[in-house]
Amino acid sequence: MKTADSRGLSGGFTLTEMLVVLAIVAALAGISIPLIKSGLRSSHKAGCLSNLQQIGIGLEAYLQDHHQRMPELLAGRKSRSDEGPVLETLLQPYLRSEEVFHCPADSEVFKASGSSYLWNTTQNGLPRTKLSFFGEEGDLSKIPLVIDKESWHGGDEAGSNFLYADYSATNRLKFSVSP
Repeated sequence: MKTADSRGLSGGFTLTEMLVVLAIVAALAGISIPLIKSGLRSSHKAGCLSNLQQIGIGLEAYLQDHHQRMPELLAGRKSRSDEGPVLETLLQPYLRSEEVFHCPADSEVFKASGSSYLWNTTQNGLPRTKLSFFGEEGDLSKIPLVIDKESWHGGDEAGSNFLYADYSATNRLKFSVSP
C-alpha cells in the first residue's frame, strides 16, 4: 500500500517529469548515434587497410615464387562459381584465411563473390620492375594493384582503399589521370 507524504502527494514521477527525462534521453541518443556510426566507419576502414596489407604480403610471397612477375588475373568475379583466375583463389595458399579478402564494411559482395577487392588488370604478367600506371613508371608507390570493389568507406574521394605496388595501403589517390 502506498503512503502519502505530508502534503498528500505520492512518491512517483509526474507526467511532465517523465516527458523531460524522455526528451533528454532522445537528445543524448541523437548526439551519440552519429558518433557511434563514425567510429564504426573508422574501424571498418582500418580493418580494410589491414586486409590490403596482408594481401600485399601474400602477393610478395607469390612474386618470390614466380620470378618477380605479376600474376595474370581477372579483375574479379560476381559469383564464387565463376571460372577463371582471381586474386582470392591465387593468393589463398599464401594467406592464413579467406577473411583477408573480406572488407569489414562489405555486407554482401564478399558472400557472393569471395572477395571485396578488385585486381588492377593493367599489371597482368608484368615484371615487378616494369610496372606502370597512367604514365607513372618505376614509382611503385603510385601504382595501384588492388582496390575496394565498391566505395564502402564513404561517398567522397577517400571512399575506397588502395594497395599500391610498394605494398602501402591507403585511401588516398597517389596517381593522377590528368596530363
